[in-house]
Amino acid sequence: MTSRGADERRPDLVVRSRRVVLPGGQAPAAVAVRDGRITGLHPHDAPPDAAERVDLGDVALLPGLVDTHVHVNEPGRTHWEGFASATRAAAAGGVTTIVDMPLNSLPPTVDVAALDVKRRAAGGRCAVDVGFWGGAVPGNAAALRPLHEAGVFGFKCFLSPSGVEEFPPLDDAGLRRAMAEIASFDGLLVVHAEDPALLADPAGPGYADFLGSRPGEAERRAVERVVTLAGETGARVHILHVSSALCLEPLAAARARGVRVTAETCPHYLTLTAEEVPPGGTAFKCCPPIRSAANRDALWRGLAEGVLSCVVSDHSPSTPDLKMPDFARAWGGVSSLQLGLSVVWTEAARRGYGLEHVVRWMAAGPAALAGLTRKGAIEAGRDADLVAFDPDAEHTVDAAALHHRNPVTPYHGRTLRGTVRATWLRGRLTDAGPDGEPGGVLLRRPAPERAEPGPLEQAEPGPSIRERAELGPGAPEPGEPEPSRPEPSAARPCTPSRPGTGRTPA
Repeated sequence: MTSRGADERRPDLVVRSRRVVLPGGQAPAAVAVRDGRITGLHPHDAPPDAAERVDLGDVALLPGLVDTHVHVNEPGRTHWEGFASATRAAAAGGVTTIVDMPLNSLPPTVDVAALDVKRRAAGGRCAVDVGFWGGAVPGNAAALRPLHEAGVFGFKCFLSPSGVEEFPPLDDAGLRRAMAEIASFDGLLVVHAEDPALLADPAGPGYADFLGSRPGEAERRAVERVVTLAGETGARVHILHVSSALCLEPLAAARARGVRVTAETCPHYLTLTAEEVPPGGTAFKCCPPIRSAANRDALWRGLAEGVLSCVVSDHSPSTPDLKMPDFARAWGGVSSLQLGLSVVWTEAARRGYGLEHVVRWMAAGPAALAGLTRKGAIEAGRDADLVAFDPDAEHTVDAAALHHRNPVTPYHGRTLRGTVRATWLRGRLTDAGPDGEPGGVLLRRPAPERAEPGPLEQAEPGPSIRERAELGPGAPEPGEPEPSRPEPSAARPCTPSRPGTGRTPA
């Protein structure tokens, strides 16, 4: 089974398992690694000689997950989270690459100077590889191309208030202007899509009041607006954190018309439901909100049909005091970076999906979105980002034991299926402890190449994968870690300034 193009030199490391999750499905194999890259796949019962051998037995070997939706909050709000704590949590959860969102840090990443500040803050502190999104806000259209050339993976914008005043939303004219500029250099715009005209302040302090203030129709109408403008401008767009199944039809229709649009959802929308949110359980608050069980089922169908191509965390932490006192005033955001793989696998397995489906949604799909062709799959030539995952082991979540900076998560006390046993970053075993040596590098956007949407992939429950996720061409260019520098100004408190803000930057 030696793979084509295999490097015949003696490997530094060979990891073998009876359940290696490959682009074509699960198979027994031995994965050879040299100089941080996968050099070949070999028969399980005939592994090559290597400086180090690891035999996982029946523990599954997965590619490292790629999480393209993480709010690290450093510099400026490092008491919420930070590069050291976030990336330790990622490594412990089997995530070997994250892409950091441009807001909640101070300054927000809306120009090259702010990107430089963030890179200096991250340099030498990351346990996994880290890339960066830029921001599209009113008045910064001229800064988008320089940010693109400086290596951001794309640009995030809001259509409704973000919850932090330094990152305002785009109106219709601003959205069109940003799309036209981004299309001119074939960049990517990722959108928090809720129509502000349909949002309101919650009528009361309970979850039902909060849920009613952010209806699914607000998401659908915003998605329709985005795909219409994307079709007119030729921009490539991605819809973030889809929580409402009402979005699936306009997304599928737009792709059928040739609009270059993709979309993601998150573990909390696939596993949690509005019906189970306890009174006062503000750890469940996020925007868009967690919706009904029937809506959750429809999102799973959207994944199976390929309308949704990624599952990413939208890790959006805060300090515990900001999650108080009720659903009307608490900060909106779910902390789950360390837990996403187990959370999704628990529900996916219950619904009859295999690990190959989870890998498609949580590794191959996000890697394709960002153009990270060395990430997201176990193949010769890829980075040796690997995860030993015991799919049958169960564990009960203790929020205080997580590597997240603040012990707030809606999964506290929940029993999950699947445990990460080990994580390798470019062939090196990671140490998620506070004394572990950071091995991550800062990533820059690969050379741009036009990516067409292609036909929708469909995934059926069962042991085999129907079709491997299509990964775009190009290769990432990792930057070298830089020394950390002190943070800039201290954070200002977040206060909603308009109806519907809900103090939420998700």
